[in-house]
Amino acid sequence: MKKITLLTLGLMLAVSSFAQTTWTLDKAHSQLNFSITHLTISTIEGGFRSVTATLTATKDDFSDAAVELSAETGSVNTGAEMRDNHLKTADFFDATTYPTLTFKSVSFKNVGGKNYQVTGNLTFHGVTKLVTLNAVFNGTVDNPMSHKTTAGWHISGTIKRSDFGIGSKFPEAVLSDEVTLDANTEFIKG
Repeated sequence: MKKITLLTLGLMLAVSSFAQTTWTLDKAHSQLNFSITHLTISTIEGGFRSVTATLTATKDDFSDAAVELSAETGSVNTGAEMRDNHLKTADFFDATTYPTLTFKSVSFKNVGGKNYQVTGNLTFHGVTKLVTLNAVFNGTVDNPMSHKTTAGWHISGTIKRSDFGIGSKFPEAVLSDEVTLDANTEFIKG
């Protein structure tokens, strides 16, 4: 009986050491932004106001992390209502047909220090493509307001709008094919 109890205790300790921790996006302190070149001479910036995301990991250094993100395309905000309304149409995001964009990681690896590469499937405008983004881990703190552990991340990368069939009526002389993604995020440990 003693052996069974020790074996059970050993298994419980082994399982708990591999326990998965889920971190949830702090929406009030996170932004998912993008920028694109207009007429080859200026940069237009925007973002999505309605975003949810989770980060799961069993290791404190996040080297085995997985991330899932979803954003409502109809929540686009560039600071110009007329442009936002145009982006929601079939010319661009077609928010009625494709109300969300999603990202689900397949790889999350440390490439040195606080730098990571996150590769995953980005589904946008009905098209799914494998993309790789850069992530910088800014550390964790105990939030003095919520008393919860919070992790900070900066994620950046570039995608091509042509890969997702977005704005195909607009040549690169009007809108660059490359779109820069930039997210500053805080995740709360669950």
